[in-house]
Amino acid sequence: VIDNASTDGSDAVIAERFPAVRLIRSPENTGFPANNLALGDLDGLDYVGLVNPDSCVEPGWLRPLVAALEADEDLGAVSPRMLFADRFVDVEISCPTFVPGTADRRTLGVRVSGASVDGVDRWRDVQLAEGTWGIEHDRDGRTSHWTSERAVVRVPVGLGPSATRQPAAHGPGPGGDIGLPVAELRVAAETRKAITLRCGAINRRVEVGTSPTSVAIPLVGPACDIVNNVGSIVFDDGYGADRGFLEPDEGQYDQPAEVFAWCGGSVLLRPAYLTDVGLFDERFFLYYEDTDLSWRGRTRGWRYQYVPDAVVRHVHAASTGEGSPVFQHYVERNRLLMLLKDAPRALALGAVWRYLLVTLSYARRDVLRPMLRLHRPNVEQVRRRIASFLGFLRLAPAMLVDRRRIRRRATLGDEEIRAWFTRR
Repeated sequence: VIDNASTDGSDAVIAERFPAVRLIRSPENTGFPANNLALGDLDGLDYVGLVNPDSCVEPGWLRPLVAALEADEDLGAVSPRMLFADRFVDVEISCPTFVPGTADRRTLGVRVSGASVDGVDRWRDVQLAEGTWGIEHDRDGRTSHWTSERAVVRVPVGLGPSATRQPAAHGPGPGGDIGLPVAELRVAAETRKAITLRCGAINRRVEVGTSPTSVAIPLVGPACDIVNNVGSIVFDDGYGADRGFLEPDEGQYDQPAEVFAWCGGSVLLRPAYLTDVGLFDERFFLYYEDTDLSWRGRTRGWRYQYVPDAVVRHVHAASTGEGSPVFQHYVERNRLLMLLKDAPRALALGAVWRYLLVTLSYARRDVLRPMLRLHRPNVEQVRRRIASFLGFLRLAPAMLVDRRRIRRRATLGDEEIRAWFTRR
């Protein structure tokens, strides 16, 4: 067990309760690359597996992963079927839309900024599956999503396969339906308007205004597993992503498949691969360090496979919270660092240029336009993006040095790597 400079006494509990477990204490929080403390001595090991503290493997997880590595010596790593820890029920929101102005041509419906189930806050675990415009940040740091005319909000209803449509423990919920868990969504609009909530066979028509208000609906639809990762991909514009992300797990990923990269949340690695390619880049701290290590291995001819019979459940972004300042800073910074280090030159330079253009677009929408109208600007999104870019610039010279070393050792060219990119 790697204790990454925790402060809650958990290392002492492990030492006392599990004396047979080797406990390695890091003197400082080094982020995800703290795993390097366990990977530094690979002598005598057949394989090495990583399991994040926010992941829980299901029985039988290890055996099919080992079998896959033993069947193909060219595989450097194998990935399991990673599902979200919760199961989810879909709630559909339909409403009239408006276009806010010339600087913002989106068609906007309502702004969703919170969610609870039977009175318990579940906003961090809610999934905006369809029909929204991405995460936005209020001045106080809270996150929200604008919908379009129709949106699907996935509401978590419990952990793992045991999550079924059980009666609420306290009887009637705020929606007035006895024996059903009830979701409450916090929504607002640009003006007073009627919206429709739909879940299974239940429809609710409610009015919302400019101030956030809670609207309730019983969760009667079937709960389903949602895919978090079945191997990792890189899009042709340089963004990394989880293969199958946010798709209902309905059997479409029941066959093994070769994948471009693996996810560090749960993976079985071949020591020879790590010895050849190296370990996690400790300068990344959080996010993209697994895709970077996968990409470096690809240039050396190593391959990776998704193994569907190994299953793990994962609490997504448990360490940081998706959309938080920490999450956004490292995701944005590290994507650019990875591309500068590993990608074809045109892709890396194009990603940097697009990042600057998008940042200018946010500045026009959130800062310049409100100021011209004598309104208070919202600088949060622009400030975060600038901070990420400055972090990228500080590490860019070191990435260029690594880039030259990686390319000298590469056995595959850019065209062979580019063939693995996923088209948008």
